[in-house]
Amino acid sequence: MLVYDHILVRYGELALKGKNRTSFEKRLVQNIKGTLKEFTLLRLRRTFGRIVIELNGQDHIPVVDKLKHIFGIHSFSLAVRVENDLEQMKQAALQVIQTNEKPVRTFKIQARRAYKDYPIDSQKLNHHIGGYVLSQTESIRVDVHNPDIEVKVEVRESGTYITSGQFEGAGGLPVGSSGKVLLMLSGGIDSPVAGYMTLKRGAELEVIHFHSPPFTNERAKQKVIDLAKTLTKFGGNIKLHLVPFTEIQQQIHKNIPTNYEMTIMRRMMLRISEELAKKTKALAIASGESLGQVASQTLHSMHTINEVTNYPIIRPLVTMDKLEVIEWAKKIGTYEISILPYEDCCTIFLPAESKTKPKREHANKFEQYIEIEQFIQKAVDETEVLTIEGGSNSEQLVEELL
Repeated sequence: MLVYDHILVRYGELALKGKNRTSFEKRLVQNIKGTLKEFTLLRLRRTFGRIVIELNGQDHIPVVDKLKHIFGIHSFSLAVRVENDLEQMKQAALQVIQTNEKPVRTFKIQARRAYKDYPIDSQKLNHHIGGYVLSQTESIRVDVHNPDIEVKVEVRESGTYITSGQFEGAGGLPVGSSGKVLLMLSGGIDSPVAGYMTLKRGAELEVIHFHSPPFTNERAKQKVIDLAKTLTKFGGNIKLHLVPFTEIQQQIHKNIPTNYEMTIMRRMMLRISEELAKKTKALAIASGESLGQVASQTLHSMHTINEVTNYPIIRPLVTMDKLEVIEWAKKIGTYEISILPYEDCCTIFLPAESKTKPKREHANKFEQYIEIEQFIQKAVDETEVLTIEGGSNSEQLVEELL
């Protein structure tokens, strides 16, 4: 039985980074090491255009499962390593074909000579290895267009890697290569997906959540903790900033015209988020807003709400409709958590109607009735910070808060 002893990791977009490519690759190696730290037998090595993982007897199945979620990886394959010796290459390629799970009637050899000092070029390797396979098998032929199995032979300075088939990676850029972003995380479907999309573009993520006790309970808080924990699968540990928002919402409800309550509430959230972004050295704020989905997400609303900050607002879902977002939420594992029936602060004081075309001058006029700076500072000072770890027990985190 053939035993794969290596994993060959490929990255697509990183190859286009020119002079910055090395720093992106090093970040990806660092992220892979962090994700796979529980597998103490593994050894990682970076080579040109590839990251090589030596399994050293480790079962590949749990390793493969974790690699699928690491941003920056385009694809990866189980591999057999042999010396840069033609006879060893032939035998390994034959083994890969003979031990394939499905019957093989046609095959293709695809050689790549990354190590140019090896004396046999790629085309000749194809002929040598393919000819050997044909001579050692019956009822099997070459099909270069639609083979049952394609055996890839990569000749590198450190050895030759024989692979067949590949796993798709998460794509994108390595988390941490694009700076830090503060995500406004509600308990809904949209914002966790926005967090996933932001991580995919290489951002390190911290999240902020506004809660309004006693109107929102500990189960609502737990829901957000669980959503943040799900995102750690894609980006490592995440800091969660829990902002007390009850007093601010009560003041808005008391002093602001009903149809402007949502607008002013979102402006207050953005102001607080900006202050926390400064404290955490985040370079942007992300949200799960989608253009035109609700009253606070029209272009007019965004224009009025954005007035209170100079920070970039990243809206990864801005062009998606709800069904697309739901599909992504199911794919990344947040949907079932998001639909749990625990209300967040945005739904507690939801007005009967909200202005779809709020004006900046009106918002500024109404805010004169609120001690804005005082409430913002108090909210920031009373913010609670939790570190959500991928392997942590989220229920214990909530018990520590009680």
